[in-house]
Amino acid sequence: PFGGAELRCTGSSSGPSYESLKEVFDKKSFRPTLNYSRPTSVNISFTIYAVLGVNEKSQILTTFLWLRLFWQNEFLTWKPGQCGSVEKISLPVEDLWTPDIIVYEFIDEDKSQHTPFVYVNHTGRIRYDRMLRVVSSCNLGIFNFPFDVQNCSLTFGSYMHTVRDVRLGMALPVEQIMENSLQYLETSGEWELLKIEGTSDILKFDIDEWDIITFWVVIRRRPVLYVVNLLIPSAFLMLIDILSFFLPPHSTDRASFKMTLLLGYTVFLLIMNDLLPSTANGTPLIGIYFSVCLALLVLSLLETVIITHVLHRGALQSVSMPIWVRRFVLGFIAQLICYQHRNVLPNAPELVPPEALYPGPDMQLAMIIQNLCRVREMLENKQHLRAQEEEWMLVAYVLDSLLYRLYLIFIGSYAVIIISVWCVWYNI
Repeated sequence: PFGGAELRCTGSSSGPSYESLKEVFDKKSFRPTLNYSRPTSVNISFTIYAVLGVNEKSQILTTFLWLRLFWQNEFLTWKPGQCGSVEKISLPVEDLWTPDIIVYEFIDEDKSQHTPFVYVNHTGRIRYDRMLRVVSSCNLGIFNFPFDVQNCSLTFGSYMHTVRDVRLGMALPVEQIMENSLQYLETSGEWELLKIEGTSDILKFDIDEWDIITFWVVIRRRPVLYVVNLLIPSAFLMLIDILSFFLPPHSTDRASFKMTLLLGYTVFLLIMNDLLPSTANGTPLIGIYFSVCLALLVLSLLETVIITHVLHRGALQSVSMPIWVRRFVLGFIAQLICYQHRNVLPNAPELVPPEALYPGPDMQLAMIIQNLCRVREMLENKQHLRAQEEEWMLVAYVLDSLLYRLYLIFIGSYAVIIISVWCVWYNI
């Protein structure tokens, strides 16, 4: 639609003339091609300069890019030999046609600094460099927090021009984009850049098609802060709870100690709640981990309550032990866990029959012998009660040993599963 004449130069060393450039500026509303049946090729490259933040609740990734666009302006060509060997000039970007390349995931106002100029060489190839603060939507998964890896897409494409007008391509290989980003990445905070992948595609909507290039930016969270402030304190509290089983079961200090520990862990959960990401998509694994730890502390306290009840049942209620309890606990369970029976109470002194102390039919000692029989009966009853108490205490010790070992097995298995899941996901 336009003539194909080259730009005129005003002198041997001044480059293209102002009048010829003014003619080009007047055509900025038109796509810079001499033949509208031929699309304009736009090449894209970028460098990730900073990862500014990730908002899990809003599902937003904020990055800062150095974006570079290349395209051909067929109105801006000249011969360097006729223009003082001038091969490249800078021109105001407002006076030239620029492709409407956007990031499709962009969901916020562009607050990046404006770049006022572009570079143009004598062949009409334009290079437009700009800084871009991209606030993009991303499907963030927080299940493996704080060992999570996020894969967010940045889709570049024209907003209005279809494939008949604008075709997109990569100015640099994806590997070079990745290398440049790792070299110039200044601010990443708690995130580190793992890799960048990209591919070209066609976006179809009704009868129209748009050329797009999609880059996948893979970032991984640095978990040191959360390990130090969340996981290690929680592990220490669970370790203290395990060590509390070494307190004597008949001691009242164990129950009060576990109550204090449970209260402390609840306060810890309230404090660390602000550090956990919140999203409507689900609960992170670390939240489930804390909930299970709290449940284990409750079970540990419940175990202490059960053992205390068994001890008091024998010491205060003086209830005879059922035969099935004696066989099942002192027989089967004690052998199962290899528990060695031992006397937990001092043995009562052996009673001597009064006939052995006062032999013979002396009638004067009849009253004394009768009193001694009564004393003997009282001592036998007391010895029987002490034997019942000792038996119940043995049951309590056996049950305490069994529950302690089951508690250790469950905590160990749970810790191995959690650590394995986090290690597998963190090494992806």
